Amino acid sequence: MDSRNVIAAIALSTAVIVLYSLWFAPSPDEVKSNQIKKEQIQENSDTPSLDKNENFEKLSRQDALNENDRVKFENDNIKGSISLKGATIDDLTFKKYNVELNGNEKVTLLSPRNVENGYLIESGFVTTNKNIDVPDASTIWKVSENKKLSDDNSIKLTWSNSQNITFEKYISLDEQFLFTIKEKIINKSDKTYNFYSYGQIIRNKIPEISGFYILHEGFLSVLDNELIEEDYDDIQEKKFTRIAQEGFVGISDKYWITSVVPQKGKEFKATFDYKNKFRANYISTQGIEVGPNSSLEEEILIISAAKKVDIIDSYAENLKINKFDLVIDWGFMYFITKPLFFALDYFFKLLGNYGLAIIAVTVCIRIAFFPLANFSFKSMGKMKLLAPEMARLKELHKDDKMKLQQAMMALYKKEKVNPMSGCLPILVQIPVFFAIYKILFVTLEMRHMPFYGWIKDLSDRDPTSIFNLFGLIPWDPPSFLIIGAWPVIMGFTMYLQQKLNPTPPDPIQAKIFMFFPLFLTIILAPFAAGLVIYWSFNNIFTMIQQYIVQRKMTVKTT
Repeated sequence: MDSRNVIAAIALSTAVIVLYSLWFAPSPDEVKSNQIKKEQIQENSDTPSLDKNENFEKLSRQDALNENDRVKFENDNIKGSISLKGATIDDLTFKKYNVELNGNEKVTLLSPRNVENGYLIESGFVTTNKNIDVPDASTIWKVSENKKLSDDNSIKLTWSNSQNITFEKYISLDEQFLFTIKEKIINKSDKTYNFYSYGQIIRNKIPEISGFYILHEGFLSVLDNELIEEDYDDIQEKKFTRIAQEGFVGISDKYWITSVVPQKGKEFKATFDYKNKFRANYISTQGIEVGPNSSLEEEILIISAAKKVDIIDSYAENLKINKFDLVIDWGFMYFITKPLFFALDYFFKLLGNYGLAIIAVTVCIRIAFFPLANFSFKSMGKMKLLAPEMARLKELHKDDKMKLQQAMMALYKKEKVNPMSGCLPILVQIPVFFAIYKILFVTLEMRHMPFYGWIKDLSDRDPTSIFNLFGLIPWDPPSFLIIGAWPVIMGFTMYLQQKLNPTPPDPIQAKIFMFFPLFLTIILAPFAAGLVIYWSFNNIFTMIQQYIVQRKMTVKTT
């Protein structure tokens, strides 16, 4: 294969990552246009509003937690508390995840509404009857027993109004991240009332986000089998509303998800909006009558979780939440990315290190593409053997490009060589390359996972730099000069691999191609170390196979 084809294929694979946001990712306008086609903006005048006038003095997180009585909860994965004012889940910390690699501070997801970055979940009932008092954000609930909520102990909260109506919440917590809330209305009066159930997630401000099109962070739902993704900026400009028969509403971060799943079998209206705060909520579209001396109960699910693949998948399957696994942003190549993750996870469990798992998957990929690569290398070998004859033809027809082209095609036909065949195996591997990048970028399992030596986090860049001799010189170079040891290894293996390819007869092209490994080394230096390790070993295995094939061909010709 002509070196230009090799470089073009490699350049294309790089462009998939570097220029993804421009070439592959749909623009926000396109995404919104596609959604609007199916969007039903239906404002039901009979449905009560969830808008409330709330004026809170901003406090520090600790002061806000101390302001009201609380019921604490804890299991092996999370800890926090539920405020008895409003019965909101507004304090949640992940016990197994640190904010920074070498730090001790744990990741905190939820915070009270009167904290600057308040983030909370509330649920209950509302009514169109203005003469009826219903619980709101200022309601003080009573806990039946002052005990801690855990996977072994549930709690019961109660509140009664002046119309002889009692509201109860039975809250349970599983061993992971699931809160099950059974909400009950007991009408002890002699009148009939109408109520609408709701669940709501409130976030005061936009969190720090990655800023890449490769990952969605913001409002996320699956409504009637359709995935809905809306950015914070879009919701600030335009409210989103949809009537649905099933699904969930949520807000997604890179590694964390907060979601509310309505009562099954009941139509609801899902809304994303911004009114001094971001809100993702649902409200039932049909009121529920509660007659004299009767009661009703509804169950909603709240999942405020770390996005571990096995846990998210188990919730989707066991709770029958359609497409809940899509809270992990597997991307448009879901059918490749997710199976590839399971392959990596299998080898991780076998070998105990995700870096080794990446190398094992690289071997499997090379084996899978072995016949195709062999065909490619044979073609490249033939091209290399034909280099002297091609140079002779170029000299012979240097003044007539048409005759040169005809002579070259005749030579290819005679020797049964296809100059483009060598590109095929590289082009086929582009989706795999992108899928590995996606896995390293979005999956929590890869976060803070070490390799050997200086790589402490496979999902982050190689922290060393050639400009301080990989730490030997006591100087911290700026970020644009951090070109680590693994990117250098990758560039060197690419350079060696290029030496096995036919040399371009044009000396200018030869010089350009000679600097291409350096170019890719600089481009890929900021990318996840795991991706660079994958490409490095892929280059090594490719060189071994290419060398063996081409040597056999050389022996045969001699």
